[in-house]
Amino acid sequence: MEYKKRTKPVELAVLEILQNRIELSEKDKQYLLHLKKGYEGEVMFDAVTRELNLDCYVLNDLLLQVNHTTFQIDTLIIADRIYLYEVKNYDGDFYYDRDRIYRNKLEIANPLTQLNRTETLLRQLLQTLGMNFTLHASVVFINPEFTMYHAPSDKPIIFPTQLKRHVKQLNTISSRLTKKHLALAKKLASLHLKESPYSKLPKYKYEELRKGASCKVCGRIKLVVEGKHCICSNCNHKEFIDDAVLRSIEELRLLFPNKKITIPLIYDWCRITTSKKKLRRILTKKYTLINVNRWSYYQ
Repeated sequence: MEYKKRTKPVELAVLEILQNRIELSEKDKQYLLHLKKGYEGEVMFDAVTRELNLDCYVLNDLLLQVNHTTFQIDTLIIADRIYLYEVKNYDGDFYYDRDRIYRNKLEIANPLTQLNRTETLLRQLLQTLGMNFTLHASVVFINPEFTMYHAPSDKPIIFPTQLKRHVKQLNTISSRLTKKHLALAKKLASLHLKESPYSKLPKYKYEELRKGASCKVCGRIKLVVEGKHCICSNCNHKEFIDDAVLRSIEELRLLFPNKKITIPLIYDWCRITTSKKKLRRILTKKYTLINVNRWSYYQ
């Protein structure tokens, strides 16, 4: 049972919006690619865990804290024991040598080190909660294009060719969930931090951003209005103007969560219609009008 679903990381969603509205630095572009690839790998592993038939709770993408230390868990399964997974979407040829991992003769961070840290912190958290569970932790290399030469056989690593076998092994486990398992799932989900204290987003201001409704498919701000629809001149995707406006409002709210949603603001942000009356009609589809003295906004 998927107890906590995975959602797109806020940093990734924000950077995907910003890449079409400001000129990102090379560092930010690389960070965007890193986040996107990592998220795609985690989503691939979600498809694997949905094949599980055993009685279990699956919690995806947990950001937790213990003793003032924050740590992130890609996937956690509560069954006869706790299964902790660190998912990596690496592709290409890698080499393992004396507890170090190399690619193109350059050393990279060893995921096993990260796994050990996460496992230790999770154990500490379970102890503070008074929860006594056996913990089994593994690094999962999810990408079928991944190869590791001289891979150790005594490390908790699951390679792409071993995933199906791993699922079969889990499905043979006799697991019966109790109130204790549910209590742990509820507690961990409640402790999830919505915002990471280590955000690496670039600074940006509303005035500096490129205005206009973005394309749902390619994200480019190249929509041309044709009747009730708008068509992207970059990828030819077609959608209703109402949908494009509502999606653009959600993008604005993500970028500036403290801004009040007003007609003048949305008129300037979307720049897809010259009719403020039409904008009011669109906004009332999803938002409630709030009147405060002479001011009004939507939420």
